[in-house]
Order: sequence, then C-alpha cells, then structure tokens
Amino acid sequence: MSGLHILWVKSGPLFPLDTGGKRRSHAILNELARSNQVTYLALLPEGQEISSDESAASYAQEKVWIANLEAGKKSLRFYVEVLKNLFFSFTPVVLDRYRNDKLSQKIVELDASGRFDLIVCDFLTPAINFDFHQIETPTVLFQHNVEAQIWKRMAQEKSNPLSRCYFQSQYRRMWEAEKRLCAEFDGVITVSPEDASRCRDEYDLNNVLGAVPTGVDTTFFSPPLNRSPQKGVIGFLGSMDWMPNIDCVQYFARDIFPSITEQYEGARFRIIGRNPTQAVKRLADNCRQIEVTGTVEDVRPHLDDCEVLVVPLRSGGGTRIKIFEAMAQGVPVVSTTIGAEGLPVIHGKTIIIADTPGSFADAVLEMLGSPEKGEAIALNSRWKLVEEHSWASVASIFVTLCEKVIPATN
Repeated sequence: MSGLHILWVKSGPLFPLDTGGKRRSHAILNELARSNQVTYLALLPEGQEISSDESAASYAQEKVWIANLEAGKKSLRFYVEVLKNLFFSFTPVVLDRYRNDKLSQKIVELDASGRFDLIVCDFLTPAINFDFHQIETPTVLFQHNVEAQIWKRMAQEKSNPLSRCYFQSQYRRMWEAEKRLCAEFDGVITVSPEDASRCRDEYDLNNVLGAVPTGVDTTFFSPPLNRSPQKGVIGFLGSMDWMPNIDCVQYFARDIFPSITEQYEGARFRIIGRNPTQAVKRLADNCRQIEVTGTVEDVRPHLDDCEVLVVPLRSGGGTRIKIFEAMAQGVPVVSTTIGAEGLPVIHGKTIIIADTPGSFADAVLEMLGSPEKGEAIALNSRWKLVEEHSWASVASIFVTLCEKVIPATN
C-alpha cells in the first residue's frame, strides 16, 4: 500500500536532532514523506520559535503546532507541578506535563476531516491527549521505549529511601497508564522484539503489531580515512538531561573509571551530549580526567577522537541509537547488557558486553591496550549496519506493520 495520508502526533518539535528518539522519528518520517502525505502535529513550548531547520525540513508536507505551557526543569513551576501530580493525580508526572486540551481537540478535528488513513502517536507522552471515543481513523502507537520499565529500573538503582519510594510510585502509575493507553490503540509498534514481547506479556496486549529495527545513516556516520583516535579517550554519547544517562555516567565515573586510570596512564572520559545537569558537570569539576562537552553541533569529530565508546547503562528501555552511530563511525563499543538491549549485536564480534564494574573496566582497558581488536570489532559492526540497517528498510517495515490496521478499502 502506498500513498497514505498520515497524521503524525508528537509532544514537540524534532529539531535540534539531539536525542536518539528525535533522530529515529526524523529518519523514518523522511522516508515516509517520499511516497506518502504526512501531516506533523505537535506541541510547541509557549514562547518558543520554530527554528529555520525545522521549517525547512522535508519530513512532512504539513506541520501544525499547538502552544503548550511547559515548566523548565528545576524551575519553581516544575516543582509545583511535581507536587500537584504527587497528591492530586493517579497519572505519572511525565504524562501529566503534556496534557493539552487544544491538542486533543485538534486530533479530533483532523480525524473528523476524513483526510487521513492512519494516525501515529509518536512516543507514549502524546497519547494522554487522544480521545479514542471520538476518533475513527486507525491509530498506531510508536513505542520507542516501554516507559514503565525505565522507571522500574531507576527505582531499583536508588539508594536514598525517599527517592526510591518516589520512583516506585511513578513506576506503578506508569505501568497502569501505559497498559491502559496501549490497549486503546488499534496497533502498537516497538523498536525491539524484546519490547514487543514485554508489551504482550506484561500488559496482556493483543494489538502489538511487531517491532522495527534500529537504523542508522551509514553515509553521514562513516569513519574518516586513516582514523586516528586520541590515545586514552573513552567516550559516552547521549542526552545528559535524561535520568538513565545521568545515572550511567555517575556510575562509570564512580565505580569503573578509577580502576581504568590506575592501570592506564592518560585515560580520559569525555561525556558528549546536550544539556548536562549540574550533577554531570560536577564530575568534571571533581576529576581533571573527565570532560563534559555539553551540546555540540556535530558529534562525529568527538566520536573520531574516541578509542572506545562506553554505554554502562543500568536503566532505560528501547534501543540505543548512539551505539549504532558510534559503530557506523568506526568506534568500538563496550556496553552493559541493558545498554545494548534490543540490538542485534554479538558479544566479542560486534560489541563487548560487561555487567560488573570490574569486567567493564577490564573490557575498556583491553580496547585501549589492543587497538587491533577494537578495529576488528568496529569493522564487523559497520559491515552489519551497512547491510541490514538503512533507514529506508526500517521505514518500509514500519509501513508494512501499520498496514495491518488499515482497512483494505483504503
């Protein structure tokens, strides 16, 4: 089926393309817009202007923006919203923050126009605004993560009793909300077979259409000729305002990196990613061998400097696009099992998996001390990406899954 009219609903603009979720959505939409009519409907933080990159981007033929009053993280209004949610809501705070009556009304209005063959809800957050009783167009939820799983894992990692209690409360709320909202859609698409199974088994869903693989642009991400990384540079790539990433780099700096520096003189840890919190910045303040770049225009030069990329995640969900981007750029990756969850990688051939501080440090030291092994792993992983993980093939799978909920007469 081709030439679909698709309404794509999201909680915000795509640009800047500074998170894995945004890059995945942008890449799939770009492919979809080549042969389908796409209307992009999203919230826009009140007072924020649409960037020139967003306006010029060809990921949708039509873009519709709904103003949304969003409290900045750590602002007084943010904490008021958290307290209000804690005492007066049964929904997790990350969903309540994106409730917007005007967006709900716009979805109903566009559905009633009869223009669309399909409505896609991108991530769970906009789903809170779907009035399913008034929507007749087939709906699909694109689940980049199983959100409750993230909160569950974060709660398990908290040592402070109050923090653990709060995160457990948010996990329980998210589990209930995610199960209920997922069941309302005609179909659910995940980004890994593991997440698809989790939705079926934990939420007892019978509308899971399947999973789309993670893709990567192997033309944009490509190793430079005669790649020569800086000796001893260990990289981490990710949004530094996302709680699992914050925990991840703190864990590496506290429990793994000291063992590496003891055995490898000149080792440095470079944290690459947007919006680092004060807790992340303090890592560099407290250790001269740690660097926090903050937002960068292009991650590729930073990846080129790295001898190895580390992904010591202890919580999170979905799949990590940053792993594929590093691999495509020719950088070997050491990850925990959770960090590489859902990706078709092979320990010892396309990635190194280590789950304890000691084994993780040993794996990084091996990459630093044996460049030829790192090069072999990087070569194997890039070859697999070029052969099997183009965004065009991912988008094709996405459409095939969506077609399962579209009546044949369309």
